[in-house]
Amino acid sequence: MAKRNKTTKRPASPASKTRKASASRRRLIPAKTPRGLAAADIALDLAHAEVEPLVALIREASGAVLGAYRDPLGGRALVLATLPLAAVQPTPFQRDLSPTHTKRLASKIDEAKAFLDPLIVVQGHDGRFWTPNGRHRLAAAKLLGLKQITALISPDEALAYRILALNTEKAHNLKDRSLEVVRMARALAKREPRSKEIDYRDQFEAAELLTLGIVYDASPRFGGGAYSSVLRKVDRFSERTLAASLREREGYANRLTAIDTQVKRIIAELQERGFKSPYLRNYVVARLNPVRFVKQKPGEAKAAMPIGEALTRMTAAARAFKPESVSHSDLAWVAVGASAQD
Repeated sequence: MAKRNKTTKRPASPASKTRKASASRRRLIPAKTPRGLAAADIALDLAHAEVEPLVALIREASGAVLGAYRDPLGGRALVLATLPLAAVQPTPFQRDLSPTHTKRLASKIDEAKAFLDPLIVVQGHDGRFWTPNGRHRLAAAKLLGLKQITALISPDEALAYRILALNTEKAHNLKDRSLEVVRMARALAKREPRSKEIDYRDQFEAAELLTLGIVYDASPRFGGGAYSSVLRKVDRFSERTLAASLREREGYANRLTAIDTQVKRIIAELQERGFKSPYLRNYVVARLNPVRFVKQKPGEAKAAMPIGEALTRMTAAARAFKPESVSHSDLAWVAVGASAQD
């Protein structure tokens, strides 16, 4: 009697593994264990000790208190109210106001005849009301001439320093994020002079944003995107106090600005030699990058090399750069890489 041949299982191909991994990333898997508060634990009386002082402050500012409750996820006490526009100010570390975005937003709100998104507002330590993520909505409301604006108010000022990660009102580009982070750091350094920079790594998102923010603050037209790939590998949060770290970063920012001056000189020389590619800056910075070929996992704690050493090497590489060594095929590869990232 003939034996049946056993079929051997073929190993999955790399392409098959990639497809499965991609499909897994696209799936949204709900949490198995319920979290947060039950309905009976959410509503708060306006006389409750956690919100009573805030309720009094809102009424003193000629606002109208609509209700109070606990956030269903973390149990944070919140008050829903309306406030006069003059009573609310944007936090000083927010990104700069975009007049174009504000006018467009005001126009759309007016068309809808409804201001549906309340501002997130915190009660500052000075008793004033600050909005950490509603600058454009507040400005739009002023353009529309509103008397009152709806606000979700927290008595916890610390919430203002965690709002960057939640801000989806208008997409942040690198300049917006960097400026907002460094302004936040400067405000915290004054408020908490003994706090360490690394203690705020969640709020600041990435260490390089602090360095880039200092550069952008002094040079708004700085092309930070070309340098972010370098800084991501060498810039890390410091164990020093915020004030001391910011002073150190001022030095890094000055060195980065000096390197950019050299990069502009090299670009001008390349343009004189007939190179007109929009990727010239990216190409030159990539050539100066001392950690270009260092592989790192996203969020890796250890820097590829100390930032000071990296900036020293970039400075030396800029001085030694030879424009005659550049070919059109080199720039073509940079263009392909930039398109792939887009």
